[in-house]
Amino acid sequence: MKSFPFFKLNAMNTIAAAAIFLTAGGLFLSQTWAQTDKKDGKTAAPPKAALSVSAISPSNGALGLQLLANGNVAAWQEALIGAEVNGLKLTEVRVNVGDVVKKGQVLAVFNADTARADVLQAQASLAEAQATAGEAAANAARARSLQDTGALSAQQIAQFTTAEATAKARVEASRALLTNAQLRLKNGQLTAPDNGVISSRTATVGSVVGAGTELFRMIRQGRLEWRAEVTSAEVARLKPGTVATVTAASGTQVQGKVRMVAPTVDAQTRNALVYVDLPQHPDIKAGMFAKGEFALGSANALTLPQQALVLRDGFTYAMRIEATNKVSQVKLQTGRRVGDAVEILQGAKSGDRFVASGAAFLADGDTVKLIAATAPAAPASAAASK
Repeated sequence: MKSFPFFKLNAMNTIAAAAIFLTAGGLFLSQTWAQTDKKDGKTAAPPKAALSVSAISPSNGALGLQLLANGNVAAWQEALIGAEVNGLKLTEVRVNVGDVVKKGQVLAVFNADTARADVLQAQASLAEAQATAGEAAANAARARSLQDTGALSAQQIAQFTTAEATAKARVEASRALLTNAQLRLKNGQLTAPDNGVISSRTATVGSVVGAGTELFRMIRQGRLEWRAEVTSAEVARLKPGTVATVTAASGTQVQGKVRMVAPTVDAQTRNALVYVDLPQHPDIKAGMFAKGEFALGSANALTLPQQALVLRDGFTYAMRIEATNKVSQVKLQTGRRVGDAVEILQGAKSGDRFVASGAAFLADGDTVKLIAATAPAAPASAAASK
């Protein structure tokens, strides 16, 4: 009877040990069956795709060459229009800044009363000189007719001849004075020397200006040019007639052509000026800063679209899709850019598959799901810079 509790305790321990043994055996059998399944060719469930993407392959084709430059927009030629008369009062100003004028158009008018009076005085002086010259010519003719009779001495005849010549000279002087007075009267109206656009005006009604005082500035023929600065190493690539696309600060784009390349290079900056003729455009103004691109032809290149590239730690990468649909991060060396196309110098080759977009959300080794193939990126036909 005393041994019964001990027997009961041993029985309970035996049952617990058996349960532990069965549990361990079950785990062992599970592991054994799992290994057996793997040996039989059965694999675990595939990892879940991190992102659904489309694939794109690099395109090999012609990519434009371009040369980037900066510069200022300036007038092709600027004419200074000043007063040609002295001491006349400005009575009327007929044009303002921005007006388009034609050659010979009256820009300003001076008070011409004094000039008219000078013309009348010069005309009277000329008439008086002509009368005196007529009398002197008659006296000289009579003296020459009496030369052989001895009625007049040689000295007297010479005096009459000299008086005739002097009177003729006074007539020419009076005629010159009249011409000057008429020119002064004509210059009482300030006219445009050429077709163009008024760019500056300092003329003020009521002012008395001196000869040579600047009153207007005019952009001749309304022509503007872009004066691009390029380095001495690049200037040899540009020739007259090269097409340039100029972008103003406002974003307006116009196309021009190189008219001339400067024959010298600035000794301080080592840059040369390239003069590009620009078409007339209301948003392009003289004095603007502008950037531009010179089209220099094209060359074959391997390209990928911009959205397929990722910038990390200062380097450019793309996510290459491997055969197992896993992605590997590939470092690329890029070159020219044209629109959305980027030239690939190193790191990719034709036939490789890359993530077309969304590569920034992937990490090296991630699994992706392909949804659709995207056509290879075609390089843009516009010019690009190295």
